[in-house]
Amino acid sequence: MSLHNDSEFKSALATLDLAQQRRVAALCVERVLDLTDDARVRAAVDAARRGDLAEAEAEALHQAAKAARVESFTQCGREADWAAQAGHFVARAAVSCVKAPAQGENLAWDAAMHARMARTCQGVAQGSGTETREAEAQYAILDEFLKA
Repeated sequence: MSLHNDSEFKSALATLDLAQQRRVAALCVERVLDLTDDARVRAAVDAARRGDLAEAEAEALHQAAKAARVESFTQCGREADWAAQAGHFVARAAVSCVKAPAQGENLAWDAAMHARMARTCQGVAQGSGTETREAEAQYAILDEFLKA
C-alpha cells in the first residue's frame, strides 16, 4: 500500500487499534523532537513508541506532557516567537501520543497534524517559508508501519 494524500492517510490510521495509534503517533513526533528540549515531551513519545503503555503510566505521562504544553504556550509570548511556537506544537503532539482518546478520536492523526504545525513554525522561524514535506514523510512512516 502506498499512501498519497491525507484522505488515504487518515483512512489507514482509522484501521489501527489504540496501541498501534500510539506507536505511529510516536514515530511521527520523533521527526520533530529536535524542536524541543523538554524531557517530559521526550518521555511521553518514548513510552508511546513502546506499544505496551499501561493506563496509569499513560495518565502520568499525559499530565506531564500537558504541563509541558501549557508551559510552552506561555513561552511563545505575544511577539510570535516561531521557534517557541514550534516547541509548543511538539508538546501538543506528545500529549496526543499518551492521552486517553475520546470516542472516534485518532491519536495518530492528532499527533501527525501537530507535528506538521511544528515543522511549519520551524520554517517560518528560519525564514524558509511554510512549504514542508512532513506529510509525505508521515505517509512513508505509516506505509512502513503497515508493512511490518
